[in-house]
Amino acid sequence: MTHHFDRVKNYLIDLDYNITYENAEEEVFVVEYPDAGIYNLVIAVADPILIMEQFLFELKEGKPEVFRKLLEKNRDIVHGAFALDETGTRVVFRDTLQLENIDLNEIEGSVNSLELLLSEYSDELIEFSKN
Repeated sequence: MTHHFDRVKNYLIDLDYNITYENAEEEVFVVEYPDAGIYNLVIAVADPILIMEQFLFELKEGKPEVFRKLLEKNRDIVHGAFALDETGTRVVFRDTLQLENIDLNEIEGSVNSLELLLSEYSDELIEFSKN
């Protein structure tokens, strides 16, 4: 376990995020922030970066117009971006931060970006998940 893991844990606690899972050996957290509609946000300490990943929806089939709209929306996202997981079927929100100088404001900014995305773009995400 690195000092980065402890520092990130302290930031998560300071931000009042609910840590639902913690594995110090793998340096992974799963957090919830129900007030923002965030559940099962995976946060991994992978020195030299912190990876934040939130599953959004499963693609039933790869429609080019869905990919295009997601890529266009990436321009508006303050922190992070839409991405596909390694299967190519699960759309996730993903953000990475440098651990060396990470602070509470950076983590909060990334989670706030996800919160804003979910509040502003939820109808479209629901539609994409149905296709």
